[in-house]
Amino acid sequence: MARLPYADLSRPDTKPLVDRIVAERGSVLHLYQMLLHSPDIAQGWLAHLTGIRQKSSLSGDLRELVIMRVAILNNAPYEADQHAPIALKEGVTQAQLDALPDWESSDLFDARTRAVLAYTDAMTRHVQVPDDVFEEVRGHFDDKPLVEVTATIATYNMVSRFLEALQVHSHDER
Repeated sequence: MARLPYADLSRPDTKPLVDRIVAERGSVLHLYQMLLHSPDIAQGWLAHLTGIRQKSSLSGDLRELVIMRVAILNNAPYEADQHAPIALKEGVTQAQLDALPDWESSDLFDARTRAVLAYTDAMTRHVQVPDDVFEEVRGHFDDKPLVEVTATIATYNMVSRFLEALQVHSHDER
């Protein structure tokens, strides 16, 4: 059960934003229903995540592996529940999802993906990234995609921290 009640979606002041969320996401997910306690924050959050997920040049499979790894590291089941089906649609295999908790000992990830996962681990676990980890990931990306992968990792750390602090979960009744 979430630590706060979910926002009332019928409030007149949030109707345009609720309509936009439904148009862009198909429904108002638990995450956005919690964010709607502060419509301005919800609006900024939606714009930011839309940029990360839909306006980045990163491949969908790489983006979703990053998101799933962050969810695992932060013990954020809602994030994993939401993104596992997306990851599969983007070309991540079920075997890769199953191997993700122990990716370092798996042969299912190529050198580029391994560099990104090591970068994800460093950013998520320690914030500061060791030079050798950065140089490895830098060898696979030009500036734009490197900024995009960094922003994706940082963003989904933000998402999981919000979800877990307020105990937002997929099975919550709203």
